[in-house]
Amino acid sequence: MDKLAPTLRVLELLDQVCATVEPFSLMDAVRTTGWPKPSVHRMLAQLEAGGLLAREPGGRFFTPSARLARLAENVLLANTRHGVRHAVLRQLASDVGESCNLTALSGADVVYLDRVESAFPLRMELKAGTHVPLHCSASGKLFLAFMPVRERRALLQALPLERHTATTLTTPAALESELAQIARQGYAVDAGEYVEGLVCAAVPVQPAGQRGVRTALALQAPSARMPLAKALEHVPRLHAAATAMARTLA
Repeated sequence: MDKLAPTLRVLELLDQVCATVEPFSLMDAVRTTGWPKPSVHRMLAQLEAGGLLAREPGGRFFTPSARLARLAENVLLANTRHGVRHAVLRQLASDVGESCNLTALSGADVVYLDRVESAFPLRMELKAGTHVPLHCSASGKLFLAFMPVRERRALLQALPLERHTATTLTTPAALESELAQIARQGYAVDAGEYVEGLVCAAVPVQPAGQRGVRTALALQAPSARMPLAKALEHVPRLHAAATAMARTLA
């Protein structure tokens, strides 16, 4: 093992195992780090006792806990309000003329990390820190589409697929069909599925070397002002902004 201080070594283990995306076992952590099994076992126990890791049903696999997810959200919220990331978002909103947001996967929800509102008086204001459902938001469906199959199916079976509007998809089968299309095309839409009359298009933000999709850029607008077909014309601009945003997250 390296010469890292014990506390930093525990954080290095947490960083490595959480980057695997899927739940992991003790032996998975040993293979990932190359560290001795007794040391890894002790550190996992410390992380679990501290509430940063949780065990899956059955007790063999670990996952990031709700406390760790809140910690990650707080770090991102503190760093996206200002600086380069906010500047990228502000420029995107100026280019498309509508509200734009940076979102992240937070457990079984989508969390808004940052947002720039349009200048129009008719808009839906959503502050950083707002949570919205996975199954009826463009960012949420994007996260589901690029999630490992086992994890996605477990989520879709457990989530209350609540109907918010007439266009909300409320069955796992209907969602799976759309998620397959999202994975092929590389973007997702919300056709008034969460809020009646509000459309959204979202693209992934993927730093180099990251597996899965954990953050997304999206534009949001009233359909009366920007029909969905018009919103889709901005997808190339969203992708360009997502590439710039990914460099700040690498």
